[in-house]
Amino acid sequence: MGRQQELFQGGAPSAGGAAPAAPPLLRDQLLEWQRRLAEFQGPLFEGRASEHLQASLFGADPSTGDSGDGDPEGRANSFDPLAFQAQNLQFWRWPEPPQLGPALYLVMDRPPRLTTPLLLYVGETGQADRRWKGEHDCKGYLAAYGEAMGQADLETRCSIRFCCDVPVRVRPRRALEQALIRRWQPPFNKETRQRWSTPFTSDPV
Repeated sequence: MGRQQELFQGGAPSAGGAAPAAPPLLRDQLLEWQRRLAEFQGPLFEGRASEHLQASLFGADPSTGDSGDGDPEGRANSFDPLAFQAQNLQFWRWPEPPQLGPALYLVMDRPPRLTTPLLLYVGETGQADRRWKGEHDCKGYLAAYGEAMGQADLETRCSIRFCCDVPVRVRPRRALEQALIRRWQPPFNKETRQRWSTPFTSDPV
């Protein structure tokens, strides 16, 4: 049985038909998974750019002629996920969308027992008001993540953040997204799931 099945199943039903007990290592597995991620990402949160500098990192800068398209690795190295306002994951249900157009979006958790947040997913979109509607792999992972944590009596504080000052053209925006994924290694992105043996995705681990 794979790690994902171990986390979400308790084994075969007993002869008496009673629901099986949760695996004894469930809580420890989840805490260890979070600890490893926090250990890697924690240093990246230190010394990030301040919020007032963040706006010029990705968009056009008329004073220099910078289109915001170049040097995705350098821009990713200066990127501070906490410089953007945290929003409820149900933001897309609001009557008026809080953001429009091209954007990078970041799904994060701030477990109260950890001293650092967890960056779970990095994505890009040309329509920030529509990307999160309907089916989305990350929404499924978050649902499984919340369910597993709840079963283990562990609190989650998940949110989504948008950086809308990004390249308008798709190719440089995706290059920036990929640079951020390489730097932060968010576990819900397909490029990094194998590294973290993420138990909240449908991929074998």
